[in-house]
Amino acid sequence: MNLKTLINDEYGELGMRALAEAPVTALRSMSAQGAEALAQVFGVHTVRDLARLDCVKWATVITALADEEPPTPVEQARETLLDEAVEMTFPASDPLSVDASVTRIEVAPEVVGGHDDHQHAAQVEESTAHGLRHGTPKGGRGAGTPARGH
Repeated sequence: MNLKTLINDEYGELGMRALAEAPVTALRSMSAQGAEALAQVFGVHTVRDLARLDCVKWATVITALADEEPPTPVEQARETLLDEAVEMTFPASDPLSVDASVTRIEVAPEVVGGHDDHQHAAQVEESTAHGLRHGTPKGGRGAGTPARGH
């Protein structure tokens, strides 16, 4: 990481200890008005004060944990439904179809009556509603179980 992109030019030659004790206006995005507000509201004057501010530490921890949190059952159901919809829409993305030079499926066996219900839209809507209500796709697959292996 290039620290010079984070700090204002006049602080570019300082070491880490000196930067930690520098005023918050040493940070490239901190205006004089912002520094004044931090000083009045939180008593923050230096970069170290800002880093040690409890709400900053808590926000850092929360966002770090949020980035590692697995999807909820509802989010997983939505992702599974989206994956299945893409697979239904673009069957040529299946490696077997690509290897066999199949670029278009004229009549897929499971959707012979597709003219009445294009790509089983009613089933997709019902499954989406079920997944949103119960956190799992209709049909019994649990969250995280792939629709089909490749």
